[in-house]
Amino acid sequence: MQLIFRQMSEVKIKSALISVFYKDGLAPIVEKLNDQGVQLYSTGGTQKFIEDMGIAVTPVEDITKYPSIFGGRVKTLHPKVFGGILHRRDHEGDQKEKEQYEIPPIDLVIVDLYPFEETVASGASEEDIIEKIDIGGIALIRGAAKNFKDVVIVSSRNYYSDLLEVLDSQEGVTTLEQRKLFATKAFNTSSHYDSAIFSYMNEDGSVPSFKVSASEGKVLRYGENPHQKGVFYQESEPYFDQIHGKEISYNNLVDIEAAIQLIAEFGDETAFAILKHNNACGVATGTDVKSAYMRAFQADTISAFGGVLITNKEVSKEAAEEMHSLFFEILIAPSFAPEALEILQQKKNRILLIQKKSWNRQLTHKSMLNGTLVQDYDHVTDSADMLKTVTKIAPSPEEIESLLFASKICKQSKSNTIILAKDGQMLASGVGQTSRVDALEQAIDKAKKFGFDLKGAVMASDAFFPFPDCVEIADKAGITSVIQPGGSVKDQLSIDYCDEHGISMVFTGTRHFKH
Repeated sequence: MQLIFRQMSEVKIKSALISVFYKDGLAPIVEKLNDQGVQLYSTGGTQKFIEDMGIAVTPVEDITKYPSIFGGRVKTLHPKVFGGILHRRDHEGDQKEKEQYEIPPIDLVIVDLYPFEETVASGASEEDIIEKIDIGGIALIRGAAKNFKDVVIVSSRNYYSDLLEVLDSQEGVTTLEQRKLFATKAFNTSSHYDSAIFSYMNEDGSVPSFKVSASEGKVLRYGENPHQKGVFYQESEPYFDQIHGKEISYNNLVDIEAAIQLIAEFGDETAFAILKHNNACGVATGTDVKSAYMRAFQADTISAFGGVLITNKEVSKEAAEEMHSLFFEILIAPSFAPEALEILQQKKNRILLIQKKSWNRQLTHKSMLNGTLVQDYDHVTDSADMLKTVTKIAPSPEEIESLLFASKICKQSKSNTIILAKDGQMLASGVGQTSRVDALEQAIDKAKKFGFDLKGAVMASDAFFPFPDCVEIADKAGITSVIQPGGSVKDQLSIDYCDEHGISMVFTGTRHFKH
């Protein structure tokens, strides 16, 4: 009985329809099919490609008796084509109709889709983008995938090697399990394509629906912990290229995103940041990468061990020499001087990444309960024109620079957050605390631990102060200026304390919670 079932599930490919946009990698398949005596059908450019190989191919028009019309918009949309794919080989009625209407069977469909996502990414006009919405191809994929019991569907050049393996090792005979796997891959192709089209058409969010698709996933060594499985699904062009080091882990990816988001706050200003568990343990600006790194490292020389490093300028030989003695997991930069690479690559596991683009996501999302939370990304970076001085004393120009610097770090740190800074250097941070007082006290303790004098430093908070306790603690530690969003019903209590003790304070009007 098992032998009979296995034989029934095995189908030899005797005919194939091939119509693809991308021709690379196709020739070996065409040659193998021809060698195995498979009847080939094709259209347009693919037909010419096969003919140029010197291989016989039947135009689809010879089956349908219709030419390609409407500028190629209608080529394969015909009952004789879809009947050849969709008729059931073990269904008596389907077989009679196939003979009645002289429909040739099609056992293999090789078709890909117009490059819609690539066309959108190129900045093409709407007219060109709409023309890249595939109709015939997507219908062929769905039809062949639906009838996987009898038909093999290859929906992307990514699966050519899988088909060649079947043609080589099984002489064109496929099993039901193999055809179902090809069909599953085909529905992955079609669903991803439709999601991309929907996202483009729904750019303004007029249809309240959320769709995200990543066609390929990368299996990671493990998830957040070794006993958890992890996969990275990337939706679009990657933010970085890896040029050296070990395989990137789940936790690495989380830190890399946090680093790229933080460094984006500094624009063209030379900046360096060191992160650990998504939070900055050192950030500084400088005249060059070396000086920025050294100042960032001073903020927490302990937490920097095993950290993720990032800069927005090329890493020079001098900078590489300075940081080479530190054990760190990852260094991200837009480029590396050749001499710097020679130094940094001496550690075989050290991950070196070239950042290809700045953070540009418009939406963020995360799984929550049995659904997904979606929100606009926080693209607001506090600037001088947003500041409202609420105290009798206004901050000096130097203090304003320090306040804005601290605010950038505060925005990209886990709430509750307090950042202490001076002259383009983070002196200490208190992050992820359940109370703002705890965050401030943590920051003050760290600053003292690493030898910083807080006299004349500034303080940034990601949210308002409900009581004057934080400005009082900061004052006693030497802080002279404060930046916060404001908005508490008791704002005046903090303002009054600052006025009584000669502290300047500005409100931004924008809260920067990050959870």
